[in-house]
Amino acid sequence: MAVNFYQLRIFFAVAEKGSFSAAASGMRISQPAVTMQIQSLENYFGTKLFNRSTRRIVLTEAGEALLPFAKRAIHLMKETDQAMTHYTQSLQGQIELGASLTFGEYLLPRILGPFSKEYPNISVSMKVIDTTQILDEILAHQLTFGLVETSIDHPDVLVEPLFYDELKLIVPTGHPLAQMAQPHIEQVLEYPFVLREKGSSTRLVMEEEFRRHQLDLSQIKIASELGSTGAVKSAVEAGLGISILSQSAVKHELSLRLLEMKSIAGFEFKRHFFSVYLNSMLLPLSAVTFLTFLQQRDLSQWL
Repeated sequence: MAVNFYQLRIFFAVAEKGSFSAAASGMRISQPAVTMQIQSLENYFGTKLFNRSTRRIVLTEAGEALLPFAKRAIHLMKETDQAMTHYTQSLQGQIELGASLTFGEYLLPRILGPFSKEYPNISVSMKVIDTTQILDEILAHQLTFGLVETSIDHPDVLVEPLFYDELKLIVPTGHPLAQMAQPHIEQVLEYPFVLREKGSSTRLVMEEEFRRHQLDLSQIKIASELGSTGAVKSAVEAGLGISILSQSAVKHELSLRLLEMKSIAGFEFKRHFFSVYLNSMLLPLSAVTFLTFLQQRDLSQWL
């Protein structure tokens, strides 16, 4: 019997995890099933692939030789799925994903309409939760993948950039800064800010760009720190202060002329959004189709 892709996936998971039980858990199959497939591979090649004499299973010389081929096979299958998403309009399935606040509340709803028109048989179930919860639920196999505003460093997940979002200066209608084509930072810092809470992606992007320009963050006059983008928008609209927010998050208020958006001369507030999913799993084709849609389309037409 010839070697198959499923066996190579299991082999790669065991090599990566260093454990049959961990590989089984990551792939949501039984440990005996993992053992059986590894034995089938070893019988096919006529050699041992793992040294089981130590507490942590390690690759033999033959296993080390096989590993790069298994890795290439997995990457090739991912590329194959991506290529075939252009021909899967009749594909059916449900995607269960987690999205962080800005992505889930302001970006994804505008993308789902065009996606559903193109792929009407794929339904999307979304949880809007914070990045830590998204990671926990992915590791517990409760979510297929997540869409987050900050990169995640965890050995069990793959993190891939999707697209970037740009933040801008947001001021109330009639504010003195609204009369300027492109205010300078010295002019901006004369006014109090309404900010997201410390540690939020929106706040971190602003602070990193300020530091890049050697600005002391203590120069910022903070009128209020609020826990949601919606609360910040309402506070700015009420005249409590100015802010730095995603331009996608204020699209409605801009159209109603409730807020004004400006660029600060010489400053660029950009952040990437990322997909995150288990590195021991191949995503279902419906999920690959959705992520490929996010990566390859011009999303600015909807955002």
